[in-house]
Amino acid sequence: MTSSFYEDINTNLEKAMLKDTERSSSPLDKKSPSFEHIDHDLESNVEVKTSEDDKGLKRQLKPRHMRMIAIGGCVGTGLFVGSGNALADGGPASIIIAFTVIGLYVLFTTSALAELSVLYPVSGSFYTYFSRFIDPAWGFAVGIQYWLSFAVTVPLELTVAPLIINVWHAPGRASVWITVFYVLIIGINIWGTKGYGEVEFVLSIVKLIAVFGFLLLSIIIAAGGVPTDTRGVIGVSYWKPPLTFNNGIKGFCAVLVIAIFSLSGTELVGLAAAEAKDPHKTIPKAVRQIFWRIILFYVLALFMLTLVIPSNNPHLRTSGDSEALLSPFVIAIRLANIKALPSVMNAVILSSTLSVGNSASYAASRALFALAKNGFAPKFLLKTNKRGHPVYAIIITLSLGSIAYFTEAGIGGALFGWLLSICGLSTTFIWGSICLSHIQFRRAWKAQNHSLIELPYLSMFGIYGSIYGVVMTFIALAAQLYVAIFPIDRAPNPISFFQAYLAAPLLVISYTSWKLLKKTSIVNVNEINLEEGMQVEPNVEQRIEEKPLDEDILPMVPSKMDSEKSSQFSIWQDKDATTIVTPEPIWPNKS
Repeated sequence: MTSSFYEDINTNLEKAMLKDTERSSSPLDKKSPSFEHIDHDLESNVEVKTSEDDKGLKRQLKPRHMRMIAIGGCVGTGLFVGSGNALADGGPASIIIAFTVIGLYVLFTTSALAELSVLYPVSGSFYTYFSRFIDPAWGFAVGIQYWLSFAVTVPLELTVAPLIINVWHAPGRASVWITVFYVLIIGINIWGTKGYGEVEFVLSIVKLIAVFGFLLLSIIIAAGGVPTDTRGVIGVSYWKPPLTFNNGIKGFCAVLVIAIFSLSGTELVGLAAAEAKDPHKTIPKAVRQIFWRIILFYVLALFMLTLVIPSNNPHLRTSGDSEALLSPFVIAIRLANIKALPSVMNAVILSSTLSVGNSASYAASRALFALAKNGFAPKFLLKTNKRGHPVYAIIITLSLGSIAYFTEAGIGGALFGWLLSICGLSTTFIWGSICLSHIQFRRAWKAQNHSLIELPYLSMFGIYGSIYGVVMTFIALAAQLYVAIFPIDRAPNPISFFQAYLAAPLLVISYTSWKLLKKTSIVNVNEINLEEGMQVEPNVEQRIEEKPLDEDILPMVPSKMDSEKSSQFSIWQDKDATTIVTPEPIWPNKS
């Protein structure tokens, strides 16, 4: 590298800055467009502002909170309890294949969501995207569905708590334990957004330690290293036919549905965008870590679980008694005749109900707040206190937790099944809508003559990942319909059908009603106002001051750009990120 080489680069940078200053119009509305795509992961290059519409909510979630929200929202009852039904319904092979497929579904969905959330980090981002890029009526219908799914998750977790406690044969009525956890969740919500983040951070660490510990223990059990285990070396004996696949294709479809429920909550990263500090940095980082967390905490953990417990164990299925919600992780430890440790694991699982209830109450209250912001719910729900907490949205959401007291009527296990099915199907609608919104956004971005290099963050899988997500949505809905019509281990009946597919008619009714009432239409991509709501502003001077060009810069061949535009700029790769030097604007001047 010669000194003249660096002088040329600095000259080009100065020219680019000068031209950006002189520009009066751009896709980002007079905001230094040439540097919009620079160094996506650096704190210094992007400043995210809170718009007037989002002043009610305050950015109190730190990067460590966002990282734990990405995993803490989905590692809970679905993994520790719901996996028992999954193993019994489909067998070890089905559970691994299904969770891997749905894991990819989640990864593509959250990656698409990250691209949208970084560009538009506003409260209730889901409904904003659905209404803006698909149809306002669809935004209303799916928004109501999303709020409902998380609102009923609160009583769901409160219902599970006493059933887990009953494993210890603890004294006291179920209503007593429901009240204890109910008060804890209410207290966390009174603490506010910071309280939610801190509690989720701590409880997620507890869950991570428990999963790591189980991975190590299951290896020892499978290898015959536990002296108290009379089974000796187990190896892969529980994978041998006829235990490999239970119930054929029907069993696999049932596991797909359970996998979706178990992984629901990963999209909370996008919902929390309006209350996250530096969402342009924290959201992409959290999303990039989701894949490895799914592989480690679901696929690998479930694989090890299938090695140490047979899929025909009678305690795996849920029913109305206390043993119904005995975690398969606890069962596996008991089968090895290990003392005390089952109680430790059961305590961790109990704490996970608090974690998921905490996340659900946060998500539901913010979802209700977002519905009001978009005109889908009464305006009084927009009321926030001085700390930025949506007071009335929180009160209404938490009041639904009282549904859990139906456990006293002896229907706790049945109620768990109803709520599990409702939440799982609702999640499918949300994920599919996120992917469809991303596809529509990309179509609009291209139709209005914008380049992908203008975006501050790109989905890791592009539009094809979102297409996969939409296809998976239809496959998941078909699988749920199949299981609803032909349930496992019982004859077809109307109750089983509506229990499994209740969310679908609710969605259709909501969509049709709002469409007829407001006379909405499907959005035309050429008419979408892409500038509205953008909150990403490149801080060019700070970028150059804090990250000067130095000897670590190496030339890089242009990529992701149209050939006719490649001659207008040079691309250089430094040790931290990609810096794009643009002596000429890379998009047409519309002025």
